[in-house]
Amino acid sequence: MLSRKQTPSFADNQERDTYAWFSQRAWVEIDLGALSNNVKQLVRFLSPSTQLMAVVKADAYGHGAVAVAKTVLEAGASCLGVATVPEGIQLREGGIKAPILILGATHTPEQVHAIAHWQLQPTLCNPKQALIFSNTLEAINYNFPIPVHIKLDTGMSRLGTNWQEAADFVQLVQGLPHLDIASIYSHLATADSPDTTVMQEQHRRFEEAISTIGYANPQIKAKGIKIPSLHLANSAATLADPKLHYDMVRAGLAIYGLYPASHLQDKIKLQPVLQLKARVTQVKTIAPGTGVSYGHQFIAPKEMRLAVVGIGYADGVPRSLSNQMQVLIRGQRIPQIGTITMDQIMLDVSSIPDIQEGEIVTLLGEQGTEQITADDWANQLNTISWEILCGFKHRLPRVAVM
Repeated sequence: MLSRKQTPSFADNQERDTYAWFSQRAWVEIDLGALSNNVKQLVRFLSPSTQLMAVVKADAYGHGAVAVAKTVLEAGASCLGVATVPEGIQLREGGIKAPILILGATHTPEQVHAIAHWQLQPTLCNPKQALIFSNTLEAINYNFPIPVHIKLDTGMSRLGTNWQEAADFVQLVQGLPHLDIASIYSHLATADSPDTTVMQEQHRRFEEAISTIGYANPQIKAKGIKIPSLHLANSAATLADPKLHYDMVRAGLAIYGLYPASHLQDKIKLQPVLQLKARVTQVKTIAPGTGVSYGHQFIAPKEMRLAVVGIGYADGVPRSLSNQMQVLIRGQRIPQIGTITMDQIMLDVSSIPDIQEGEIVTLLGEQGTEQITADDWANQLNTISWEILCGFKHRLPRVAVM
């Protein structure tokens, strides 16, 4: 574990060698202290009766699934959400014992076997899938019911049974052997929008479909079915409206310290968890009229100091940011110039004439009073911060810091 505030210390030579290796090129820093803070902030934001599921799919949005999972559980999350069976297995092999919900669809006998063996919890989207699970578990004489989560489609038009068919679907699953209904849930399509019209309509449909005291339509309750848990809210809905919290919320982006939308930034104080850093590998002076990088998309208008940095699009720096992005060196904003290449980028460091090879460049993160975030890149590229975070490749070491 490294500290940003102190000179790194090393427990053994292997740790020292690891640090020397990644520090020569590029790496992703993961601030576990910030991660823990974000989870605690979210838990305090919820009522005591509402649990927090931390969504750690896609390798915890590029942050490193096992380390993130351990940290969020210690900080107050009750369970975890992943997209695939292998993601769940990775957490189990990493020593995680908490409940793990597979948010994606699973339907082959091989997947059912793995879910049962690794004690994962699947999402059921339709009757056919439910029957496959029950029949497969019956065929292998599985002796314990597995917890399953029923997904309703209330307007996302993605996974799930139509909300109007919820009662029949739940009744079917309740009657199947080896399956134990753990929750009913749905997913919101527009929770990050200031216009809440669609979200409110999905909320209304969810309430009409579910059965528990105090909700609008008792169609499931009328069949004598008790549902242990209900959940609807993602990060945006969690911050937007407490009425959407139910028994649990599923927070992804927020635990990593980013806001799903700018109008939600005043709800709680979050800290970005990820910083992307690299080192200067060469410094040179180029003459006026010199072209830089492939295609000579940048031509030096005057004599310039140029720094080459060991990171590129193969690491997850979008090539489409070429000649648009800035980085931080010594607390200053420095422009990137020329086409971003597979393994390297070039910078105009004319404002820092004494820059040296080996100096740290912050592509995402903060130095001094300056900060560059995944939202900055996303806004430049007309995309979302989720895509930026998930784009950093695994040849970049993930380094935990406090």
